[in-house]
Amino acid sequence: MDLERARARRWWAGRAKVTRIDRAAAFIEDVGFALLFPNKGITLPSLYDVASDRPLFSPAGDWGPDADRVWDWKDELPRRGLAWYGKFLRGRPSLLAPSLLGDLYPRRGRPEDFEEIRLSPRAHRIARILLRSGPQSTTALREALDVEGKRATEEFQRAIAELGRALVATHFGTADEGGSWPVPVLELTARAFRIPPPGRRSRLRAAERYLDTMVAAKPSELASTFGWAVDEARALLETLVRRGRASRDDALGYVSAASGPGGVRRRST
Repeated sequence: MDLERARARRWWAGRAKVTRIDRAAAFIEDVGFALLFPNKGITLPSLYDVASDRPLFSPAGDWGPDADRVWDWKDELPRRGLAWYGKFLRGRPSLLAPSLLGDLYPRRGRPEDFEEIRLSPRAHRIARILLRSGPQSTTALREALDVEGKRATEEFQRAIAELGRALVATHFGTADEGGSWPVPVLELTARAFRIPPPGRRSRLRAAERYLDTMVAAKPSELASTFGWAVDEARALLETLVRRGRASRDDALGYVSAASGPGGVRRRST
């Protein structure tokens, strides 16, 4: 199997470039998950790659109108309920389809369920502000936490990333507060999206969807992408093999049964 070509087909390479937010939502729903922008050394689909034919940065350092459009989508997609956004996939800025978010969400699915997990004090305070006051701009959150100076700003940014990796919070539109650019608004994931009850979620389904999108993968890759333990990822992939939804490959690890010869994706029935 030519894995690179198979993934390119699966990740919409060769299709018309995505220029509208509804098509961006369709792409995310199809692949299930995507980085916002491509990241060197991380092989995952990205929204920017299907939205532009040009490199992310020009030789002059200008990232161009396509990048501006994708940057705006990251806040608008969650506000419309079309995709979750935060630092989740390997801790990078990324988007999740709402259907996949439901299977990945690790707690009860109530706005206050972040109280069930261990968070840093600053992340916990941010979550409690959101719970008490509703969606808040990052400017308002910085003021509430008295964030001043480089060190405090870095700690604040780490706390926001921590809430993303734990799926506690998502971007939720923007606020115009008189600066040069609108600032992002944050909201609790369980209030921004409809999270199914635990009995209707399936990590096995999430693993299968990951494998379908990646075409082939190793347990360590699945684990690092979704923040799972490697042993759990391996067990889920083995279950897919037993059910005929995947096969083992000495070089690639596990291959999705949705890919036929040469990595060509089979039509769903």
